Order: sequence, then C-alpha cells, then structure tokens
Amino acid sequence: MNNKIAITALSSISALGSNTKTVWENYLKADHFLKEQDFKTHKALVAAISKDDQKEISDLRNSDLKYKNLDNSVLYAMYIARKAVKEAGWQAGDNFGINIGSSRGATALFEKYHQEYLENQQSSTLASPTTTLGNISSWLAHDLRSQGPELSHSITCSTALHALTNGVAWLNSGMSNKFLVGGSEASLTPFTIAQIKALKIYAENASEEYPCKALDLNKTRNSMVLGEGAGVICMETNPSKAALAYIEGVGYATEILKHNISISEDAECFQKSMKMALKNTNPNEVDVIVMHAPGTRKGDSTEMKAIEKVFGSKTPALTTNKWKIGHTFGASGILSLELAILMMQQQHFIPVPYLRETTKPKQIKKVLVNAVGFGGNAVSVLLSSEA
Repeated sequence: MNNKIAITALSSISALGSNTKTVWENYLKADHFLKEQDFKTHKALVAAISKDDQKEISDLRNSDLKYKNLDNSVLYAMYIARKAVKEAGWQAGDNFGINIGSSRGATALFEKYHQEYLENQQSSTLASPTTTLGNISSWLAHDLRSQGPELSHSITCSTALHALTNGVAWLNSGMSNKFLVGGSEASLTPFTIAQIKALKIYAENASEEYPCKALDLNKTRNSMVLGEGAGVICMETNPSKAALAYIEGVGYATEILKHNISISEDAECFQKSMKMALKNTNPNEVDVIVMHAPGTRKGDSTEMKAIEKVFGSKTPALTTNKWKIGHTFGASGILSLELAILMMQQQHFIPVPYLRETTKPKQIKKVLVNAVGFGGNAVSVLLSSEA
C-alpha cells in the first residue's frame, strides 16, 4: 500500500445488536447468541438479529413504497450505511464510492419467487430487479444520494474484505478519496440452511454450552453455525475527523481448486495473503489476529497451520467471533474487522471462553483480520491504531 487509509466510521447489525455500545457490551459477555430456530422442514442453530432490530428493519421497509419488495440483505446494509455516513460526516450528494458485497444475496426472495414459479408457472414482475447481484450497492447509492462509483460482487465468505481491498485500490489510485465498503447477509432461510447441512459441517447439538467450537482444534466434529448481519466502514485518504483506525496493509490470494470447498492442509492462500498484508510490517509487531475460524475441523486447523508458518514461534494472540454470532458468510470479514477496531479502541482483548490456553496481548495496536471463502479465496487486512 502507498499510504495508510483512515477508517472514519463503522456500523453493523448482527445478533450482537446494531449500535457500537451494545455490540461491545455483548462482546464483553461470555454468552453466545446461537439459538435453535424452526425452518418448517428442519430445525437449526442460528444467530439471528434481535426482535428490536427486526422491527427497525420492518420500519425501514415500510418507510418508502419502493423499499417494500427489497430483500433483507439490502435493508440491513441500508440501515447501517445511513448511520456510518452520518458518523463520518458525509453528505447526500457527496462524491463517495460504494462497494457492498454479499455471498448469497437476496436468497429469501430467490426462494420465494422460485416457489411461486413452481406453483403458478409464472414469475413475479419484480423477481429480476430485486435479486440482481448489484442490488445492494445500487440501492444504497439511491438512498444515500452518492455521486461516486457503485460496485458489487460475491466472492463467497471473503466478500466484505474483498470489497475493502477494492476500495483501497480506488483510494490509492486517486480516483476517489472516500469509499463505503462492507458486506451484508440475510441467509437464514430454509434452502440456505439445508445446503450447508448437506456439506456435513453444521453444528447439531443445541444443548452444548458452546455449540460452535470455532478455534477449538481438539473438537471431534464440525460445528459451524450460520448467522445473519451486515457491516460497513467509511474509508478516507484525507479525513477531516479523527480516525477509528488505519488500514496499514491488505493481502489476497486464491488457491488452485482440488475440490469445490477445498483448502490446502496449511492454507497456502492464507500464508500468501498474510505475507502480502505484512509486506511493510514486522510480524512481531502484530498483537492480535482475528481469525476466520468457521468452526469446521479442517477450516480451523488449516488456518492455524498457516499462521504458524508465517509467524513461527511468536504467534500473536488469537481470537474469533463465530462461536458467538455464527458465520455470516459474506459479511463475516467486516464483522471481524469491527471486533478488531473495538479491541484497539478499548485496549481489551476478547478471548474465546472455552479455550484453556489463551495468550493475551500486552497491548493492542496492530490487528490482522482474516477471511476466506470456499475454494481458498483469502483476504488479510492489517489494522493499526496509529497513523
């Protein structure tokens, strides 16, 4: 990277809440937010947004006739983007870019419209415009009155951090000096849950104290759980206000596929992405790594091996949030980034409660955040508390 980029605002919605104060208070608790939900044909553990936040989203949907038929993935992003832009001091009509991605996109609408087609052999008029890939960013540009570029993509579970790297590229190019980036996922639908369960990686025991054993390398079975949510950050090259954190480095890599959901034994993609993000930084300066760690046996262990390859015997403190809020697919990377920023601000490390041996950092000035999608699409982002 040519220069550090300032993060001047962040906002999120997840099972932890929808404002920074509540999110941090819930991180301080050792409780998880995974609950069993009935999906008619099957039950599954999930991490859903609260009823209060569901009402907020419902109110947003009903605030404008044009919003009534939008998917929750769009509304989640719209709800938090308004907050972030306000916090950053950006105005309607400003020339800022938008890149919000999603792994699944409007999956609830896809399922709804497809079922209607099977029953009536006709498609709804709004089926196409409300389920297109660029749906989220385009609606945010409309709602925020942005005059800058609007982009969208889907790169499975690393989508949000890919959006961040793309925003960094635009800012470093000089083609823009402000970018809103992130990811949104409203994936708690019957077909989506069934797909992940078919992969044999879903947690099944709802009675356990911690059903998702993310980062526990001694677990004997897969324990991934899905969550929903969205997160965005405002990035600037010439901020007019104090920054929450700075992006010091970004890295990315893709492995050659051996299987549709494969990743190598020592996660070569993560090794490459972490080394790229650390290009101008001594690895010993990294205080914490917020791992992707989805709760699957192979996913967790391969990422750990990659970290050991890059950092050697001086491994930073390790943590993850998927034991608490589940795996939010394309939004997961940005929600991990939020945890990293909050830990730096509060100078307080959030451990994984069921891990007996946990290294705690003496300070939290630099945090590395990892995300990877099916097939080894890895992204690593190095954050710093200082310019």
